[in-house]
Amino acid sequence: MQNIVTEVIVGKDETDGVINWEIHYGNIREQVCKRTSFNTSGGVHSNGGVAFRKNYAGIGYTYDETRDAFIPPQPFDSWVLNEDSCLWEAPTSYPDDDQMYTWNEETTSWDLITE
Repeated sequence: MQNIVTEVIVGKDETDGVINWEIHYGNIREQVCKRTSFNTSGGVHSNGGVAFRKNYAGIGYTYDETRDAFIPPQPFDSWVLNEDSCLWEAPTSYPDDDQMYTWNEETTSWDLITE
């Protein structure tokens, strides 16, 4: 597979302007580097800032050039990629009843966690 994230680094504050940090770090590391934001998930920046590339990059994530987005690994075969958020969604919504559930891929449903 191509465009798999192999490393996430903390770089300089990219707002200081003069340098293209993606090129700078790419040259140092001899690989493609893409900016990401720790506060970005599903295309929304939690602090009201600029949401970069849909999701904060993580090791094992895929960088999709067409979407300009980091996409996490698919957790289960039945889950479908939400094109807007670039996050995987279960075919059945998580129950909204304040209880804990785990995904059951065999039945493609949520199983209540009991102690």
